[in-house]
Amino acid sequence: MDLNLSQKDLVFRDEVRAFLDENLSDDLREAARLTPAVRTPVGPARRWAKILANKGWLCHPWPAEYGGPGWNVVQKYIYELECAMAGTPSINNMGIRMVGPVVMKFGTLEQKETYLPSILNDEFAWCQGYSEPGSGSDLASLQTRAVADGNDYVINGSKIWTTGAHTADKIFCLVRTSTEGKPQEGISFLLFDIKTPGITVKPIVMFSGDHELNQVFFDNVRVPQSCRIGEENQGWTVAKYLLEFERGGIAYTPPVKAGLQNLKAISKIEPGGNGRKLIEDPDFSRELATLEIEITAAEMIEKRVMSALSQGQNPGAASSIFKLRGSELLQRMLEMTMNALGNYAAPYQPDAYYSQGSNVEPIAPAHGLTASSKYYNQRAATIYAGSSEVQRSIIAKHVLGL
Repeated sequence: MDLNLSQKDLVFRDEVRAFLDENLSDDLREAARLTPAVRTPVGPARRWAKILANKGWLCHPWPAEYGGPGWNVVQKYIYELECAMAGTPSINNMGIRMVGPVVMKFGTLEQKETYLPSILNDEFAWCQGYSEPGSGSDLASLQTRAVADGNDYVINGSKIWTTGAHTADKIFCLVRTSTEGKPQEGISFLLFDIKTPGITVKPIVMFSGDHELNQVFFDNVRVPQSCRIGEENQGWTVAKYLLEFERGGIAYTPPVKAGLQNLKAISKIEPGGNGRKLIEDPDFSRELATLEIEITAAEMIEKRVMSALSQGQNPGAASSIFKLRGSELLQRMLEMTMNALGNYAAPYQPDAYYSQGSNVEPIAPAHGLTASSKYYNQRAATIYAGSSEVQRSIIAKHVLGL
């Protein structure tokens, strides 16, 4: 198996780099650099999304049949790696990576004509209504009810840890439409407007001080049954398909490699001991080399799976391997960044992050300004989209046969 880039791939990489050089302005790079959380603030993120939409690259994972560029898996990986290394703003990709593939697979022709063009043009921001106060990794135990009433469903219950609900236009949601049989058999998958009467969004401010998460309450919310994707009570099948794309439809190593590049730069600036830079400290260098080796090994696994995907296979259990290894390496990289910064990692100064009009002078150097917030924010990386314990169980069952 040849894992090297072909000449065609190298030409494509140069095309991506040229596009980024031309369109990724200094202020967009700065917005991305000063983002303390997972997503860049809505303003610059939507600006970048519009630039990508105009190029036809916003929905880069999509096939040409549905308006995407029709790239192969290697091209998708190259694109994501180059964007990560260039420091592009992170956008709300739930419509692109989750809603879109689900509608393509399970949606009616009318639903495809309704939802897919709006995602291609970045008309709406989406959020995910999965987890509940008593149902997280055990998602099949969800209790939010949707009761049929004429041509509508009437929804009551709540969702929690809903990323971006406070800035979203629409939500894709799992609801219980039956209490008979196994828990998985009574779930349906709905898409609807989050501004629908009866919906209340309340913020959850994280330990890092960031507001990305929310709890969403549904009080007699009326939604047309035509908003259901797939058959009634078959939402678990839809949800499992979506989770494969959430966990394995993306490459995990590009953002970790970008973070490693930043960590190396920091270690060449920050002091070590005996008048040397940190990069010259043998213990730190050994730890840095170990991390880089493990990231490279994870990248090789991703490339091997990409080769299989190019032959039309689903990611399957490999998506759990990606999620598990990628999230743990991300946390290790951020922990090493905190250690490299020393005392400069301690200050919390949100006014010095990306905010238009702020004149707050940062305490820490520019390369350390968002380190602590990113570290605290990404402690959740081994929990969201299925905890590490859940991923290990999936691997044990489907890979090891235990």
